[in-house]
Amino acid sequence: MTEHPTSHEGRQPLADRPQEQTRPRQEAAPAGLPSDIPAQPAPQLPEAPPGPSAPAVAVAVSPKGAAPAGRREGDRLRFVGAATRRIARGLDLDEIVLGLCRATVPAFSDEILVYLRDPLPVGDERPVAPFVLRLRRTDRLRLTDLEGDELVLVPDPDPTPAAELCEVRSGSALAEVLRGVRPVFGDSAAARAALGELLGADHPLPRGLRAILAPLRGRRRVIGAAVFLRRGEQPAFDPDDLLVGAQLATHTALGIDKAVLYGREAYIADELQRTMLPDSLPQPTGVKLASRYLPAAETARVGGDWYDAIPLPGSRVALVVGDVMGHSMTSAAIMGQLRTTAQTLAGLDLPPQEVLHHLDEQAQRLGENRMATCMYAVYDPVSHRITVANAGHPPPILLHLDGRAEVLRVPAGAPIGVGGVDFEAVELDAPAGATLLLYTDGLVESRLRDVWTGIEQLRERLAAAAQLTGPDHAPPLEALCDDVLDMLGPGDRDDDIALLAARFDGIAPSDVAYWFLEPEDAAPGRARRLARRALARWDLEELTDSVELLISEVVTNAVRYAERPVTLRLLKTDVLRCEVGDDSPQLPRQRRARETDEGGRGLFLVNRLARRWGATRLSGGKVVWFELSTRP
Repeated sequence: MTEHPTSHEGRQPLADRPQEQTRPRQEAAPAGLPSDIPAQPAPQLPEAPPGPSAPAVAVAVSPKGAAPAGRREGDRLRFVGAATRRIARGLDLDEIVLGLCRATVPAFSDEILVYLRDPLPVGDERPVAPFVLRLRRTDRLRLTDLEGDELVLVPDPDPTPAAELCEVRSGSALAEVLRGVRPVFGDSAAARAALGELLGADHPLPRGLRAILAPLRGRRRVIGAAVFLRRGEQPAFDPDDLLVGAQLATHTALGIDKAVLYGREAYIADELQRTMLPDSLPQPTGVKLASRYLPAAETARVGGDWYDAIPLPGSRVALVVGDVMGHSMTSAAIMGQLRTTAQTLAGLDLPPQEVLHHLDEQAQRLGENRMATCMYAVYDPVSHRITVANAGHPPPILLHLDGRAEVLRVPAGAPIGVGGVDFEAVELDAPAGATLLLYTDGLVESRLRDVWTGIEQLRERLAAAAQLTGPDHAPPLEALCDDVLDMLGPGDRDDDIALLAARFDGIAPSDVAYWFLEPEDAAPGRARRLARRALARWDLEELTDSVELLISEVVTNAVRYAERPVTLRLLKTDVLRCEVGDDSPQLPRQRRARETDEGGRGLFLVNRLARRWGATRLSGGKVVWFELSTRP
């Protein structure tokens, strides 16, 4: 079958509708029966050659002779069964409406108009007012001749005119028909008035057309209406056709209800997954980041894979990739809890192996069989080193600047949630220009290949990408991520995929100044002198006054509470960053000093003069830092 050129949604070309079969020309299909069932002959139709652009499809016709009543009843039952199966095959709203149209035109009617409530209510939510119906789809075909002895179906260029929108007013004829739920013949007084409202005052129903108006009622309320139309030369609708129309309307309405509920659940799942993953990645000093996330399939968009990048004190950054077992809302919820826990633990600046240990305890508290794998790495751009701990996750791959791709030897460890397992961390070189790739097993494992084969293919893919840019030129990070995902074949999307790539730029030793200060009264003055010399070496004398003032305030506050030497570090990148560390865990808080107070104004000055500032608690104290722009 084909659809009318004015069909609204879910259009498909005629070639995609293999519904009709060729039979001898002298036979014709009655409008009230399926096209492949013998029945009474229909009147001969006028010849009308198809339009030049209209595709032709052979129509099914039936042999002459009247079928017994019992056989006609069996034919109707088979038709209803086939039609409901076609409707039930649809997963979304458009597929269900298209299934209804394909099942009924031309086997049951010559034309169909499907109206749905706009917007469609979901579940128990209260429908919005006013009650508006929108024409969702219309299909109409006509019979014509081709060369040879066969009849064909072609699109009708003149559909029955109908209004796009219809407001159902309380107490109107249309409202009463919809409230009655049962299909009605279009020749009754109530149905004629209802059809006039539905089609619009400017679009009266043409003479000679016979109609059935069937309300579409879901589980809780009427959600639309279907209008079945037959031309005058076709047999009139009979009471059995009302029963057929009721069956089709019921199955369609229930299918639409399920599709709307499924769509809402998919939307909630998609939003849940989206909120569990970072909206954007930070761009900390000394490292560039890029990421990708792909669900296992469009119909299962929720999974337990996640990635994260967390800035740490000392310009370091924590790189995290994890994978919770399963593809469900529960997996996504557990993933969100583990990701939040990892962020909290990273804020405490715990070593990677300790972070995995606490994640393991958290997974056990969440319940039994809450399993996950995780890779946790901390990159230090000053020392050009990376510390990695693994909990049953595929090993990372390091792409060197010379194009060599290396699978890092990291102890595998046990998955998170096993309990009672120690995790081990290793410290590795992270040379400038190298790229670290963290990923979940969905990228390298599928039904067609084992995980180690996939890892080797990924390593070769990275090496090949590096060869294209040549030695001493790292491939662009975003393009590298896209190129990695291109290695996936049609059968390789069995699992979610999370990908995190980090390009190590590092900070040159000449751009770092580091000192220890004894916790004594002379410490602020010494800090000012040291900072002045470093700024002169970096040609940043214009920042001297601001830096001396802010360092003096921060170091004074640190010396007041510290018992061990205070650390002072200056980093010059695109900004000037100053970090002051001490062994007191109490974080400073900005407050408004009273006029009689001698202190309490230091952080107020830092807040006014610095580009950014903050304080981070460490396992052995805290770090207070601030940044100043190096550009005028």
